[in-house]
Amino acid sequence: MEPLIRLLGVERVYRAGATEVRALQGVDLAIFPGEMVAIMGPSGSGKSTLLHIMGLLDRPTSGRYLLEGVEVSSLDDDARSRLRNRKIGFVFQAYNLLPRATAVENVELPLLYAGVVRGRRRRAIEALERVGLGHRLHHRPTQLSGGEQQRVAIARAVVNNPSLILADEPTGNLDTKTGQEIMALFRHLQGQGITVVLVTHEEDVARWADRIVMIRDGRIVGERRDGRDPVG
Repeated sequence: MEPLIRLLGVERVYRAGATEVRALQGVDLAIFPGEMVAIMGPSGSGKSTLLHIMGLLDRPTSGRYLLEGVEVSSLDDDARSRLRNRKIGFVFQAYNLLPRATAVENVELPLLYAGVVRGRRRRAIEALERVGLGHRLHHRPTQLSGGEQQRVAIARAVVNNPSLILADEPTGNLDTKTGQEIMALFRHLQGQGITVVLVTHEEDVARWADRIVMIRDGRIVGERRDGRDPVG
C-alpha cells in the first residue's frame, strides 16, 4: 500500500535576524491510508510545525512532501489552497468557530470557500448529523458546550469528505470524559476510511492511535504501536 503522506528529509528552519531555529531536522515519515497516528513530544519539539507542513499551512525549508504520491512542497499558494480545501480537514484546540454564526453556518464555510452553491446547506446538516449534532443546527458557539463546539469543528473538517484530518491538541480544552468522547468520534471517522493525524501531549489520548510517533528537538526519535510497544 502506498503512503497517503510521505515526508523525506524534511527540514524547517526559521530565521529572526541572526537567530536560526531548526524546528524540524531531517524528518522521514510515512502515514498510510486509514491510519490514526498520534504525534507526541515536549513543548517546542516541532509537533505543530510538522502538522502545519502536512496540512500545507507551511512549507519545508528543504526535503520533500508527497501527498497521495504527488510532490506538493513546490506548489504555488493557489494550488496549495485548492488541495488543502479538497483533501484535508483541520481540527484545532481552540475550535476556531465564528462566534456569530450558527453551527450549520460554521460547517458550511469550507463549502463556501470551495465555491459550492447547490446542496451546501444539506451537506452541512449531514456533517453535523454525522457527529451527533443534528439537533443543534441553529445554535451559536456560546450556546454550545466545549464538547459540542469541538464536534462542530469536526463536522466542518469532514464536510468536504477529506481523505485526511489533522488535529492539533483536539482535546486540550475538554474534560477527560468529553475528550474520550471526541477521540471515540475520531475513531469512528477512521472506521469510515479517513486518515487521522493528531498532535497531543496526553498519553491517554495518544493511546487511541494505531501508532504513536515521538518527536524531540525537531527529530523523530521513536515510535510505539497501540500506545504500548516500542518500535524501531
